[in-house]
Amino acid sequence: MNSTAPTPATPRSRRLTARTGLALATAALMAGCAQVPHPSPNDPWESYNRSMYSFNDAVDRAVLKPIATGYETVTPHPVRTCIHNIFSNLGDVWSGVNSLLQGRGRDFVDTFGRVLFNSTAGLGGCIDIASMHGARKIPNDFGMTLGVWGFGQGPYFVLPFMGPSTVRDGVGTVVTLTAPVTPTAAVFAIDNVPVRNSLLGLYIVDTRANLLEADRLVDQIALDKYSFIRDAYLQRRKAMLDSRQQSGRASTADDLDRATAPADTNLPVYDDPDEAPAN
Repeated sequence: MNSTAPTPATPRSRRLTARTGLALATAALMAGCAQVPHPSPNDPWESYNRSMYSFNDAVDRAVLKPIATGYETVTPHPVRTCIHNIFSNLGDVWSGVNSLLQGRGRDFVDTFGRVLFNSTAGLGGCIDIASMHGARKIPNDFGMTLGVWGFGQGPYFVLPFMGPSTVRDGVGTVVTLTAPVTPTAAVFAIDNVPVRNSLLGLYIVDTRANLLEADRLVDQIALDKYSFIRDAYLQRRKAMLDSRQQSGRASTADDLDRATAPADTNLPVYDDPDEAPAN
């Protein structure tokens, strides 16, 4: 009896298989794009967004959420807190850069003070000493910077694997992923591939684990999870941008008041309040 050994897959056949799989996945995704008859004004691409949300949710339930849940279960809380604080400390560097780009000098100084304090006294960021001493965290990103510069948010847009966004925030996400002073950039700068991949995986798991409580809350109260997440995201981003624009206008008004105030405003007054006015 003659037996034929299996022919090993060639690079070309592997590429063809990968392309075929990608094409099938794309076709399946597009086939699921049921048209929404009356989309929200903030969400004109709702048909696509709902399909992408379903895709992301399926990936999350199959892969990310079970891993994050297991991580939360087996990893002691102090260890999880330390890991999260270290990544958060790296993220503060990018937040500070964006505060500077927005012209928010005080936030820039405060944020980099947090980084220095936590990186030294906080053992590389493991302990958030700055928050313990009242130095609040100031979250910031390039999407907010574009908003402060006057760019409109554009339509709501669900990113593959990354979730809620807008056109403006999507551009900000691309810049964040490629900027040299972000947590992901710090990880990608490591030459040792196994260490780099392990840290990148830990960063993803830590990020997902810190959303588990919010995920449980959404499951309990939301009738339509997609709409709930979309509206919450847009409201939060609007509130963040409004706070930056209002504080910027307040700073400008304060500077104008100081510039136009009389030169002797702070001089002491020596008039006797009991002295009767002269007739």
